[in-house]
Amino acid sequence: MAQDIVFIDDLRIETIIGIYDWEREIRQVISIDLEMAADNSRPAATESIEDALNYKAVAKRLIQFVGESEFQLVETLAERIAEIVLSEFNVPWLRLKLSKPGAVTGSKAVGVIIERGEQ
Repeated sequence: MAQDIVFIDDLRIETIIGIYDWEREIRQVISIDLEMAADNSRPAATESIEDALNYKAVAKRLIQFVGESEFQLVETLAERIAEIVLSEFNVPWLRLKLSKPGAVTGSKAVGVIIERGEQ
């Protein structure tokens, strides 16, 4: 399999996320950095979006899903995002960084990084 990667950096989406009562009542911004394994040789040869991993379609799907979600933990949200990308977009491997900016005083962001699938 090719070692090509299609990526999305700093996709910011408002959602309900958190364990505290006040977090359940407001929308917070989360940030997604996503790397997805893809063989880019065919789309490079055909110049056809149908042969490519369409990062716009992935982003639109995640904006819709995350925007409607109400998870307590970033770990749960990260797992659900990974499941969607792997199953709906036929991605064999991904690395996902899900950040919650400003969640800890003094830090730019906190969150999780997960890898799923076979590289």
